[in-house]
Amino acid sequence: MNNDFKRVTDREALKKSTEQLRGRLKIYIGYAPGVGKTYAMLNDANSRLENGEDIVIGYLESYQRKETENQIGKLETVPRKNVEYDDVVTEEMDIDGIILRKPNTVLIDELVHANPPGSKNKKRYEDVEEILSQGINVVSTVNIQHLESLNDIVREITGITVRETIPDKIIENADEVVVIDIAPTALQNRIESGYVCKNENTGRPLNNFFRLGNLNALRELALRQTAEEVDEDLEEYRKEHGIKENWHVIERVMVCISPSPTSKKLIRRGARIAKKFKCEWIVVNVNSTRIFAPKMTEKDVVTLEGHFKLAKQLGAEVVSLTGKSISRELSQFATERYITQIIIGHSTRTKLQTLLRGSTVTRLLKLTKDIEVHIIPND
Repeated sequence: MNNDFKRVTDREALKKSTEQLRGRLKIYIGYAPGVGKTYAMLNDANSRLENGEDIVIGYLESYQRKETENQIGKLETVPRKNVEYDDVVTEEMDIDGIILRKPNTVLIDELVHANPPGSKNKKRYEDVEEILSQGINVVSTVNIQHLESLNDIVREITGITVRETIPDKIIENADEVVVIDIAPTALQNRIESGYVCKNENTGRPLNNFFRLGNLNALRELALRQTAEEVDEDLEEYRKEHGIKENWHVIERVMVCISPSPTSKKLIRRGARIAKKFKCEWIVVNVNSTRIFAPKMTEKDVVTLEGHFKLAKQLGAEVVSLTGKSISRELSQFATERYITQIIIGHSTRTKLQTLLRGSTVTRLLKLTKDIEVHIIPND
């Protein structure tokens, strides 16, 4: 018998079969209407068509923008179907028609679209899921303000409540996400020139949703959201390939604290560095179980709780670890969380304690050779 043979369970076989059957989802994401998502999608589709791919338009929303409509080129369009509701007839995407046509790839604009009552699915992203399940690739578009988790943030920025949203998992599970980005001033120029908002006074949108401050904030949201998705993909890649080295793609700061009053200084330093890099940061305390380690007093517990409270107020994640070696626990945690910068205070141990237990800072430096360590002097 071949010892390399591995028995596959029915559930694993079904999962693998489903993954092989499912189409791939590519999403063009932008920070606001008019940045050029649909234009870019059509431009890429025409190139793929010229290379022999069977790619069609399932639904396109051009908003009567000539520049966008000119990009349709030779792309075939699957006819829409008429849907009647309350004596009003609208043209909607024909899911069954797309599945029957069974192209290799279909373009479906406006992922956040809500279907009229009586439709097969309530939302267009549900239509997309159904089409993907048939082994057809889908290319779609969406704006950052339509992500469910960002709904409150977008309202705070713009003062506008976005009614239509999609679950974050749609973006998270996409096979490819492409950010379409232009400078906010360039987008405002497009609006002023009438390329974005047709048949409307251009001054109104520029004074409302498309204010420069709004656009800058939404743009940063879009770029940061995509950076997080890329970072997750990179982490998965490293795990799959057994790569343990820390690639300094995105900064992550770890602040090492103890019940010492000087830890507040370290926390504030961490907050400033994290703000500078606009990155996540973690405040970590290790409870040592080594025989010579001093035991935590009630006062120490209260002090440590105060440190954690300050850290949370400043936006940090707080973590408590337990282990014999403080330096080893810190270095292991830093590796697991891909920390790029560590902040730690000078050792407060006496000469006798250092003789018996060694120096945490010295050991940490030896264990974290690929991480930048900031040693902050005590007051």
